[in-house]
Formats: sequence, structure tokens, C-alpha cells
Amino acid sequence: MTAVLPIGRAELPARSPTAPPRSAKIHVGPGFRIETNIPRPSPEVLRWFEDLDVADISDQLNRLYALDAGITYLSNPGRKLIGPACTVRVYPGDNLMVHKVLDVAKPGDVVVIDAHASYLNAVLGDMISTKAKHRGIAGFVVDGYVRDIDDVRKHEFPVFARGTTPIGPLHRGPGEINFPICCGGVVVHPGDIIVGDASGIVVVPQSHAEEVHNRLLEYLANSADYRRSLDAGTFSNAWVDDVLAKLDLKLG
Repeated sequence: MTAVLPIGRAELPARSPTAPPRSAKIHVGPGFRIETNIPRPSPEVLRWFEDLDVADISDQLNRLYALDAGITYLSNPGRKLIGPACTVRVYPGDNLMVHKVLDVAKPGDVVVIDAHASYLNAVLGDMISTKAKHRGIAGFVVDGYVRDIDDVRKHEFPVFARGTTPIGPLHRGPGEINFPICCGGVVVHPGDIIVGDASGIVVVPQSHAEEVHNRLLEYLANSADYRRSLDAGTFSNAWVDDVLAKLDLKLG
């Protein structure tokens, strides 16, 4: 006769002593799901940010949408990275969903991976990068570690990450594709615009792309004369004294 455990009015079969804990089961739903259809910005909207510096974009986002500086350009710093985010969340040390995203991402997408900043395992390397390049993926941004970086560099494929390790991942799951993630301290939604250069990575929320672009154009137009004076060495630093004077700081 099968023993039962009373839980309120419900009764569940007792777990066999040799069976794994029920809490170890992978459940379909939050934490283990894939979305294949996401809204992406048009090519025209992406072109708005092609010639703009990541630092300038960050300033116009109130300096709150640049990724943690620990995520750096490990492969080809001379090549700019731009595209809509295809997001991936992995269980630390696992990359099953990184393999699957190669079938989900569209050409031109930037795959952004929330690997929980774990340094214990790489979540991708030369093989995945090679496959991604053949699929037309623009590059990877990883809040975690990668491997085979010398071979990745030979392919001139953009990869941002926290560092490298030779230790490979497992392929068991769970994980998510195309749901909001946290990468480098910034919440990234699928379809947000990722812009990266040697300075780092900034995330432009897709819903605010036009607003940010217009503000950038206004800022660049207003600062054009000052930039010319910088180049000519005729700039003035008087604004610093104005700020100090308003703070009642007296020069000794």
C-alpha cells in the first residue's frame, strides 16, 4: 500500500527515498520558456545611432543605461556593435539556451546573455561564435565569462564579456529566451537597442529611441562650437568658476 503525506486536505504520494527531491524538477513557465516573436526597431531607427558615441548616448540616458564597466570588449574593439537585443537568461554554469538562441535570433540581432556574472563557467566560445556569425548575428554581450577568445578574435566577431575561463558549461537548462533580463546592472528588454564600442555598452529602450535620438542631435548641435574651440585650444574653463562661486567656495 502506498503511503501518503497529509497536506491540509490534499494528499500526495510519499517520495521514494531514492528519488530526487521534487524541488529539483524543471518546470515549464517562468525560468524555462522561449518567445520567438519580439518587436524589433526598424533599420532606419538603428541607423540613428550608428555614428553616435556610446558615451554621448549614455549621457542622454541620464547615465543610467550603460552596462557595468566590468563587461568589456574582448574580441574586436575597433568594430562598433549595434542591433536589437535578443535576450537570454541562463542558469549559472549552463548554456542550453545559448545554443537554442542561435535558432531564435534574427540576422542583425545582438544576443545579450544574463549569466549572473558567474566566473565559474564560460557560456560560449569559438564554436558558438562561429555558428552565430554564419547565422548573421551581430555579436554577443555576456554578463559572465567566455572562452576560446583567441579563436573568436580570428573570426573578428564582436564579443563583450566579464572575462575568460577555460571551463566549459553544462547543457541541461533551465533558462529563458526573449524575456526581460538584467545585464551589467541594466534591465534589458527584447528589442531594446544595444550600442557598443571600445568605451562599453549602452542600452537604448526601444520605446524611447526617437526621444533619445532627438535629444542627442540637439546636444551635439549645441556643443559644436565648444568642440571646435577644444580642437583649436581656445576653450574657456570659466564655467567651473561659476559653479564654484555658486557653492561659495573661496580660492585660497
